[in-house]
Amino acid sequence: MVPGPAGSTAVDLGCGPGHTSLALAGLGFDPVFAVDLSEPLLDELAAHATGTPEVRPVRADVRTALPELIRPDSVGAVVCLGDTLTHLPTRGAVAALCADIAAALAPEGTAVFAYRDLTVPLTGTDRFLPVRSTEDRIMTCFLEYPDDFDAYTVVVHDLVHIRDPANGDWSLNAHSYRELRLSHAWVLERFRGAGLRVVHERGGPGGHADGGPQAGVVTAARTAPRRSLW
Repeated sequence: MVPGPAGSTAVDLGCGPGHTSLALAGLGFDPVFAVDLSEPLLDELAAHATGTPEVRPVRADVRTALPELIRPDSVGAVVCLGDTLTHLPTRGAVAALCADIAAALAPEGTAVFAYRDLTVPLTGTDRFLPVRSTEDRIMTCFLEYPDDFDAYTVVVHDLVHIRDPANGDWSLNAHSYRELRLSHAWVLERFRGAGLRVVHERGGPGGHADGGPQAGVVTAARTAPRRSLW
């Protein structure tokens, strides 16, 4: 994905520490609005983006960022990766975000979404998902499927083990939150319903061979307006 007729402006929704934002800048997008609500992550992004003025950190809610930041029909690319989509509070919020993306994109602009399809419950030890690890930090997720929200959400428990560099002792930090369970077919319907043309998609319920949830990926484009015959 590179800047083209749709323009060079890009938006990274839920940018985190900014790896994707920096990649977009490296592809030639300018400016790149890197949107997140987490100040620590945006601070980390700012440190990474030293010398990359194309990347502009923005502390904002992804649900309102596009109408607040962007003129309609002006964005060349919007990306929303990781758990950003499933972190939204309701499926209605997902549908509204798809509509905002469609309104922000210039004709032939591109939207790229990646998310975890959690619609099929994992069982047993498959519910423990390794996320990342370093010499001093190990992060694992544990998934729980409560009955109170039927098939609407999953409870994610983040387990972070941290080693004290002074004495080598390990401590555990844990917190929990809910994520939406979005089927790949449902996400595709929301994109098409917003008027976007799906040009590539991969995903579906189930898990990988390592027990992790399936990653859904959707690339969509806003169709160019028809030329008048008059």
